[in-house]
Amino acid sequence: MPEISRFYGIIIKMFYKDHNPPHFHAEYGEYEALFEINTLNIINGSLPNKAKMLVVEWALEHREELIKNWENAKILSEIDKINPLV
Repeated sequence: MPEISRFYGIIIKMFYKDHNPPHFHAEYGEYEALFEINTLNIINGSLPNKAKMLVVEWALEHREELIKNWENAKILSEIDKINPLV
């Protein structure tokens, strides 16, 4: 699964040809959560509140890039790295 961003110990990944709804994976230590791109709700798993807030802040800044990566992943095209939260 390609890593698309990393910040504050959080790793963001996206699978090729993954199931709907459009989403990305966020890992933080032993925690993992799947975030729906359109709503930024967690659809599976969990993260500590602080990590969740950081992921949502990052995703709000990069939603268009996430959507583009999702569309590319569906057709097995290149997934781009996305700048981290600073």
